[in-house]
Amino acid sequence: MLWWEVAISVIAAIALFVHSLDHFSAKLQKRADGKLKTIIAKLSNNKYKAFLLGFAATAVIQSSSAVISIAVSFVDSGLITFASSLPMILGSNLGTTVTAWLVSMDIAFLGSILVVIGFVLSYFPEKIRLFSKPFFYLGLILFSLNLIGANLAPIKESEEVVNFLSYASNPFIGIFLGMIITAITQSSSVAIGLAIILASQGVLNLESAIGLIVGSNLGTTSTAFLASMKMGTIAKRTALVNLLFNLFGTLVYLPFYLVFANFIRNIDAPIAMQAAFAHLFFNLIIALLLMPFMKQIVQGLDKYWAKKASKEQMEA
Repeated sequence: MLWWEVAISVIAAIALFVHSLDHFSAKLQKRADGKLKTIIAKLSNNKYKAFLLGFAATAVIQSSSAVISIAVSFVDSGLITFASSLPMILGSNLGTTVTAWLVSMDIAFLGSILVVIGFVLSYFPEKIRLFSKPFFYLGLILFSLNLIGANLAPIKESEEVVNFLSYASNPFIGIFLGMIITAITQSSSVAIGLAIILASQGVLNLESAIGLIVGSNLGTTSTAFLASMKMGTIAKRTALVNLLFNLFGTLVYLPFYLVFANFIRNIDAPIAMQAAFAHLFFNLIIALLLMPFMKQIVQGLDKYWAKKASKEQMEA
């Protein structure tokens, strides 16, 4: 197969994955829209409940970008407070690890089964038919992941591509590539999926895969920024804190990237699952470091922005 045929096949498979992910997320949000606001309002008054809400919503919807964008819009509308949104963001980042586990497991056949179930349910009465599209698109997500893996297989035969991707073992280059892929596709799941699939095929080593995954955490913050552009100041600040959280995680990771990689390598599992473990531990460590200080973080940010606003008024 020619290189351009491989490229088009991979891009088509990724496009199918992103399309399926978007529609799956949209269908679930549409089904839960009325109840979602009530649940979020009730649970967001406790930081631990808000954290679990962010985790659960992302695990179900399969899109941290969607959940964080929803949180930003709810802050803008006054449904939840700025302080309540921060644990949700941390929980959402942890929720993305479910995607990594889906990719690392050999469940391609399950995708085909879910597509068939969704298709069959579409012929049932209205109450049952409501579940047909979520089933169908979840199956399509898993099916497209398998398709991406199959289309990426010829890459390992190309010495030039393998040599180029080997540069990702440098943590700065790996993180940069993860950021770029995520920012372009507007989905950290794409970067995470590619990292795990390429690692399982022997194209990426563990350090490179982890670098791409860490970079995807930074890249996904671009979605929240785009969502907040037409919103108020508080919404923009929420999007900024999402970036700061992920930047903090990256800065914590960089000095210890070799130690972290060696720790993950000692886990007795295939490299694909090791990469999924790396994603889980990375986000869990960041959550454990930041969650105890949510109150202090909010107070510090409020003081900083109040001082900044006062200074701007004096200069005006």
